[in-house]
Amino acid sequence: MLKKGKLKLPDRLGILVPGFEDKEEENGGSEPVFESGEELEIMEPNGVELGHKENEYEFDDLGVNDTVGDKVDAFRTRKRPDKNRSGQVSVMDVIAAEEKRSDLEHEFSQKEINLEKVKRIANKGVPDGGGLRATAWKLLLCYLSPSSDMWENELTENRQKYAKLKEELLLSPSAYTRVRADAMISAELSREGDVAGPLKRQGISHGDHPLSVGQASAWDHYFKHTEIAEQIDRDLQRTHSDMKFFSGESSFSKKNREAMRNILLLFAKLNPAICYVQGMNEVLAPILYVFSTDTDEQNALNAEADSFSCFVRLLSDSVDHFCQQLDNSPVGILSTLSRLAKLLKENDEELWKHLEFTTQVKPQFYAFRWITLLLSQEFNFPSILRIWDSLLSNPFGVQDMLLRICCAMLLCMKSRLLRGDFAANLRLLQHYPDINIEHLLQATCMLILSIGSAWVMAVPVLKGPVVW
Repeated sequence: MLKKGKLKLPDRLGILVPGFEDKEEENGGSEPVFESGEELEIMEPNGVELGHKENEYEFDDLGVNDTVGDKVDAFRTRKRPDKNRSGQVSVMDVIAAEEKRSDLEHEFSQKEINLEKVKRIANKGVPDGGGLRATAWKLLLCYLSPSSDMWENELTENRQKYAKLKEELLLSPSAYTRVRADAMISAELSREGDVAGPLKRQGISHGDHPLSVGQASAWDHYFKHTEIAEQIDRDLQRTHSDMKFFSGESSFSKKNREAMRNILLLFAKLNPAICYVQGMNEVLAPILYVFSTDTDEQNALNAEADSFSCFVRLLSDSVDHFCQQLDNSPVGILSTLSRLAKLLKENDEELWKHLEFTTQVKPQFYAFRWITLLLSQEFNFPSILRIWDSLLSNPFGVQDMLLRICCAMLLCMKSRLLRGDFAANLRLLQHYPDINIEHLLQATCMLILSIGSAWVMAVPVLKGPVVW
């Protein structure tokens, strides 16, 4: 447990810590020391510039009078500052990336994948390009088994299941009836041969009529999801509006938005207790982007089906956060926010007291969105992908790593938070500054070590809300 201890960080990290040179002189040139709570210099993370989010949702942030139960308000995103600054990539970074690329390519070529090794590599960041991240995420989410010989059959089976679900749940009842009728006629003709015969009309029952209001009517179920579909469409128009992959009127962006719409609507129909909650689009976006940009053409063409399965698996670890009825339960969002507060108290009681009592900036005012949306609204897109590499590769599960990153985010802003009042701190945490992601994750790892967590590799247990 670390309360007032010091975290020792690598030498080259020191140049990014404000006041580091003075500390080094005071220490007599000894090993650089980073005190818990000192801020890392705000700078652009290394990586390919994919675009930045700006003014996605025209809503306000959570305020002091907002309640945790207000799910729509909780997912309100905010106007982000311009982060269009170029990062600097060192020679060591390039060498390290090539080493990781080589290690992953070698591992993925094996008949039996060493999942523990993949986790260790992914935790340090999967290199961009080559489809490595797509394969790594599918393995980390247990969508692919460690036996590469089984991948083709696994992918084919899951993609066929998804196609069948779309046919049954996303087509209108009349379209679905036509598809089934055509299939039956084709099967019958194949049995009878090419002998011409009388044409047959397909009857329609009263319950299947579009004007039927019976609860058993397929049309009644279809129309009930119209409002949900409209909400999804509105949210998709605002999803990463600065990225051509998601935004614009090109056939490319329209195809990607249509894929997201299918996935989210299908999830809502299969999970009526949860349905669709604003913000799920933000959680889905990184998955679809990574899978659609896979260099394997067949995988890219089937990105929608693969994204659906992995989206379900990812949400299975935090699905209870989306259910308002469970807010006050041991698995609800309030319990998770309490765990974050406890983690902060264990590592820096001074900062915890200042936020909890002095300024009364409660976790639900800022961390609700952090936790529920897996930090997908706090950083730019390349940084989100890098953070998710670490989230998915954590042996103790996504939520465990997520809470530690959130705690590290608070510790990295300690000096500013201690100087701030309620309004200043709320504004800072609801509009978290751009920070070097690699060093934030290094601080997170130091936090993990400081509280005695052993880095033991284990496969997390996934409990998907959708069972096929």
